[in-house]
Amino acid sequence: MGEPSVALQAGEEAKISDSNQGVSTSSASRSHSRQKNRRVVIVGIPGVGKSTVVKRVVDLMTERNLKTDIVNYGTTMMEEATRVHGLKSRDEMRKLPVEDQRRLQIYAAEKISRLERPFVIIDTHLFIVTREGFWPGMPLDVLRALDPTHLVLVSASLEEIRSRRENDTTRSRDVATLESLELEMDAAKTLLFASSLVCGCPALIVKNSAGQVDDAAKSIINSVFSN
Repeated sequence: MGEPSVALQAGEEAKISDSNQGVSTSSASRSHSRQKNRRVVIVGIPGVGKSTVVKRVVDLMTERNLKTDIVNYGTTMMEEATRVHGLKSRDEMRKLPVEDQRRLQIYAAEKISRLERPFVIIDTHLFIVTREGFWPGMPLDVLRALDPTHLVLVSASLEEIRSRRENDTTRSRDVATLESLELEMDAAKTLLFASSLVCGCPALIVKNSAGQVDDAAKSIINSVFSN
């Protein structure tokens, strides 16, 4: 859908060793870096307008002279899926066997985790709908590799989500009912709070109602980037 992405740079996350106690203090290092940097994972089920909200966040941050980089997790996975499996679309990727999708997830997480920028937004999904059921987009090892400072879930009314999906001609999706969409939103909220617990970082839910994308974007900026 033409989502923006940035080139990934190689590098290793610095770790500080406590010479007196002989133990790694990487958690202290991460805590220190979080006082300055923001690594924000923004998620949302298809149709909530997540990519539109993310773009508006970046536009408003730019107006404040705050450079914000976007990494699209799916794009990073797709690049590898194209190279390894010869796929041409994300809809093909989500139909791969779970084991193959798992390898792509880990590849993308490891690549993104090497980014060292002041403000990074990771645009992704909490889960992928596969033939075998809901597959977590950020399992434990992926979350640990990404090490987010904040988690944000973009939501919308079920009617708006269904309408947006039906009007999106760029993707090939299964027909959604209000019942199936409610199940997806419930799953997203559950995984959001579970991920927050694992990472020890705040979880925010922002509603993107029709015509109010600026309000959603400003809510994210005020909650995440203004501290």
